[in-house]
Amino acid sequence: MVEIALGTALAAIGAGVAIGFAGLGSGLGQGMAAAGSVGAVAEDNDMFARGIIFSALPETQAIYGFLVAILLLVFSGLLGGGQGLPTEAGIVAIGVGASIGFAGLGSGMGQGMAAASSVGAIVEDNDMFARGIIFSALPETQAIYGFLIAILLMVFGGILG
Repeated sequence: MVEIALGTALAAIGAGVAIGFAGLGSGLGQGMAAAGSVGAVAEDNDMFARGIIFSALPETQAIYGFLVAILLLVFSGLLGGGQGLPTEAGIVAIGVGASIGFAGLGSGMGQGMAAASSVGAIVEDNDMFARGIIFSALPETQAIYGFLIAILLMVFGGILG
């Protein structure tokens, strides 16, 4: 049986929360955007490329969650065989995962809704593309906030240094 420090085990939970919830938000957002895009392409075949662009926008939340999860796994000693984390740092790691996980969940869903609506607006008026991108990018800020807090928690919570 492999001995794992409690802090390291808690960091594994934090990594799972980070990618699990951020990936869920990203997947739901991409599904909403793709659903709107399919309808737009059915009406106008020239909408395919623009639909792909809007469908890909909510992917970034999963990328943020993935990066945070990898950082937690590496610096907790689970990947690379380093020294395990103390319990206090493991508790911080759960907060790290929650900050990007929940921010990514809400942001991805919001971005998917905005992207789906934007695709529908572009079918009606091609001049809405740039404004649709701007509206669809706005919910990204919540994921960026969660990502920044996750990094700050790792730095000042004893995980990255």
